[in-house]
Amino acid sequence: MDNRVCRMLDIEFPLFAFTHCRDVVVEVSKAGGFGVLGAARMTPGELDIELDWIDRHIDGKPYGVDLIVPDKFVGKDEQPATKDVLAMLPEEHKRFVADVLEAHDVNTEGVDDAARLELLGWGDNLRLEGATALLKVAFSHPIKLIANALGVPPSPMLEMGKKHGVAVAALVGAKSHAIRQVQAGVDILVVCGTEAGGHCGSVSTLVLVPEIYEAIQDYGDTPILAAGGIATGRQMAACMAMGAAGAWTGSVWLTTMEAETSPVIKEKLLAAGSNDTVRSRSRTGKHSRQLRSSWTDAWEQPGAPEPLDMPLQRLISEPALKKIEKLSESGHKGARDLATYWVGQGVGLMNASQSVRKVVYDFKEDFINAYERLAKAVGV
Repeated sequence: MDNRVCRMLDIEFPLFAFTHCRDVVVEVSKAGGFGVLGAARMTPGELDIELDWIDRHIDGKPYGVDLIVPDKFVGKDEQPATKDVLAMLPEEHKRFVADVLEAHDVNTEGVDDAARLELLGWGDNLRLEGATALLKVAFSHPIKLIANALGVPPSPMLEMGKKHGVAVAALVGAKSHAIRQVQAGVDILVVCGTEAGGHCGSVSTLVLVPEIYEAIQDYGDTPILAAGGIATGRQMAACMAMGAAGAWTGSVWLTTMEAETSPVIKEKLLAAGSNDTVRSRSRTGKHSRQLRSSWTDAWEQPGAPEPLDMPLQRLISEPALKKIEKLSESGHKGARDLATYWVGQGVGLMNASQSVRKVVYDFKEDFINAYERLAKAVGV
């Protein structure tokens, strides 16, 4: 295809795949799309290992890296001591999690402050110093795009992007956010509707894409990638008809053969419909869309504690969710009922486990068919 994003990144088809799995990154890029590795939970050393592997297997095709450096979170401008962070976690929340687990016959061994300590490094990645360490690793590899979620990219990201000739993308969920990003100098806007898995706003992709496309025209022609619930080529074509230059996808890769998604979660995703997701703060402290389960239902019940702000809520939820995932894989019924994962409303269109390349090729074919139907409708 010949559009600005394809020319900018030297790709054949403007289908972007956000994933935590290096195999998916490689297969998407080799099939003509653009793989993006989610690195927010990695240490610099882990990221270097993953990118080394990608470089050896991607045959020179372009790829990118995605980080999370939010504008606001608890302790952003501080470096609180470990004991101070743990002291911020209310006993009410710890007890609530323990009660949920015990109600599903899951023992609470290992869901404690020792497990929470292991997660504190992720909070460091949200701060500028930690993010900069990851940026240095990313820019030491031949990446073509660096993306930031939950805020305007920090100055080092924008500066290093310009220095290395790497496009800087930013995820947005509101018109005002998009204008701030364009004014800051981002190269690509990922316009993320509420249908998306993971962190998302409250406005539909169908509304948000044309709204933001029109709003940013006075600030320059920054290309848009549509995100949120997109699992087919016809949806991609519809978004491009509204002004997007391509699609940013995530959920659709979770059920591919190459994905490292837990087998239990894959099974639940393949069986789920579009109404089997919920937008909740219970996992990270910010609203994120995930698979509805007994875990998410518990946090919605009257009397459940209000989720804490990021990153404190993750220290409450993740030790329990890691235990749930491990037990669910061994066939534990209570754990299987509790098991959840980030996924968008497009899950209702994800009905079979296929190879990554087959998903890309299906996107291309479906896109062309949709384009031809539209052309025929207007007599072209």
